[in-house]
Amino acid sequence: MQSIDARIIRGAAIPTAAVGAVATVVAALLAGASGAGGTALGVFVAAAFFAIGLLSLGYVGQRWPELFLGAAFLIYTTQMGLLLVLLVLLRDADFLNGRAFALGVVVGTVVWLAGQARGHLTAKILYVEPESGNDRAAVTPGGTP
Repeated sequence: MQSIDARIIRGAAIPTAAVGAVATVVAALLAGASGAGGTALGVFVAAAFFAIGLLSLGYVGQRWPELFLGAAFLIYTTQMGLLLVLLVLLRDADFLNGRAFALGVVVGTVVWLAGQARGHLTAKILYVEPESGNDRAAVTPGGTP
């Protein structure tokens, strides 16, 4: 993993954990223990899905940079599909509040994506490799060394 990837994951995970803790406390006050458990599980699921997706996208970007955009689309749509399936499967679960779980997933997703977008916007990622001083001196204006 590159250091920029770790910085982006930290920039998304820390706000998600903080907002998730606040949402869990609010859910505990409003819906009791099942609401708190559902919200905490929802935030955790969202953060885990997006962290795994970002790590796998970083791996694809290092190994096969030409497939990066296609992999990004595939990973994102797969994440959304799996989250939808999980929401449908757990909506009637007896051990947690389904609405609190769904709200936790939504809150976790929104905060994670906002943190990830902020991380990408503030990162100084070179998209062109700068030439070194020796490379410029070796090439003449006519194009021959």
